[in-house]
Amino acid sequence: MQELLSDFLSFVKMNTRSDEKSNTIPTTPGQKELALLLKRKLEDLGLSQVQFLEDCAFTIGCLKGNVVNKAIGFIAHVDTADYNAENIQPQVFENYDGSDLLLNAEHQIYLRVADSPNLKDYLGETLITTDGLTLLGADDKAGIAEIFAMLRFYVAHPEVSRPDIWVAFGPDEEIGRGADRFPVDKFPVDFAYTIDSGRVGHFEYETFNAAKLDLEIKGISVHPGTAYQQMINALKLALEIDAALPQEAVPEKTRGYEGFYLLHDLNGTIAHATANYIIRDHDQQAFADKKAYLVEVIEKINARYSYDPISYQLTDQYYNMRPIVEKCPASIDLAIEAMKNLAIEPIIEPFRGGTDGSKISYLGIPTPNIFTGGENFHGQYEFISLQAMEKAAQTLIEIVRLYGKK
Repeated sequence: MQELLSDFLSFVKMNTRSDEKSNTIPTTPGQKELALLLKRKLEDLGLSQVQFLEDCAFTIGCLKGNVVNKAIGFIAHVDTADYNAENIQPQVFENYDGSDLLLNAEHQIYLRVADSPNLKDYLGETLITTDGLTLLGADDKAGIAEIFAMLRFYVAHPEVSRPDIWVAFGPDEEIGRGADRFPVDKFPVDFAYTIDSGRVGHFEYETFNAAKLDLEIKGISVHPGTAYQQMINALKLALEIDAALPQEAVPEKTRGYEGFYLLHDLNGTIAHATANYIIRDHDQQAFADKKAYLVEVIEKINARYSYDPISYQLTDQYYNMRPIVEKCPASIDLAIEAMKNLAIEPIIEPFRGGTDGSKISYLGIPTPNIFTGGENFHGQYEFISLQAMEKAAQTLIEIVRLYGKK
């Protein structure tokens, strides 16, 4: 427990926020700094084939097994989300008593039970929080720390049957880029897991299909007093597109398997505007229909004018991993069996998002997603329980043990 906590606290203090505007690999220097630290830690544990791969910024390594012809992988990302990650000051609250937590006395910032009722699930446990001014980074540095806890167990217990255990720590998951370059040829496993979900018990092997649409709208700006039949207002065309979409198919009105359109940002003037949409659905046909409908709306508007005021770029981002993962039932069954053996109730729900595993699965390695134990990701009220992290580490240990003896 103490090593797990020590690892986690050291990892989260490093600013590894990714940057969508950067074209470097990784997109920020802090990510490489952490990746190289993890490389040294893997070497210190005695893993073999430890490398930092410059072309993709993944750190990989292997703890050799003692059963033949079996290999399993565990993956976590080093970057954090688009929220302040400078000067992270984690706080540790032991034996949590169920009350509101004062995160920052100077700014009077509290983590309140009324806003985060799940706090009541952690009575008597050790909570790690922010100081209210940054995110924490449990997404996904808890996953990294939990993988190291699992490795330490197997280094200390070579007598326990185990397959080869491959680990990988990669960049830029939060901006959807890192797994594009995942080194499949250097990661020879039967299947893998990302350790990147939330509350204890969460396990996902189906995700959204995802696309983004980037719009550029070229209007015609003239003096409003003489604008009759001359002005073409780029902002009004952007609003017209959004009004033509199903108004119930938005994130704030959908759940479960329901897909959506999200107008992510809109900027501009009468003469020129840009907008970005993301499109999500678990079902492949519904996903295709959503994309086609949005394009149809744009083309109908363009047809009214002597030129095409709206240009667009539609890009698929990732796909639902379920069809790939279900071809490898062991990757599902082992995780469920491991949790049940530890008296953890599996919570299996469609993931309303994507993981690195969404892309890695389509690169040829079935890769479902396992919980880290964290809550309130991507913001100042993020927290995690040390006991939840321990349960995650125990789950990884049990998955390896089960696969080693099957």
